[in-house]
Amino acid sequence: MRTARAGADPDAVAAAAGISAETLRKIETGRIPSPGFGTVVRLCAALDIPVADAAAVWNAPESDRDDLAG
Repeated sequence: MRTARAGADPDAVAAAAGISAETLRKIETGRIPSPGFGTVVRLCAALDIPVADAAAVWNAPESDRDDLAG
């Protein structure tokens, strides 16, 4: 998510997704390794990325994730 956020204000992204900035930080740092589906959908909407793209990164082998995340 941090890569997808690409410098966008984390507080604004969190607010747009309906989550706290702390929750976003926890997701981005892996302290919430598997956020709820609804949270992922709202984050994707806030970041204007298709859910399928987020799923492709999550499903990819770890060695390929950076390339897919852009």
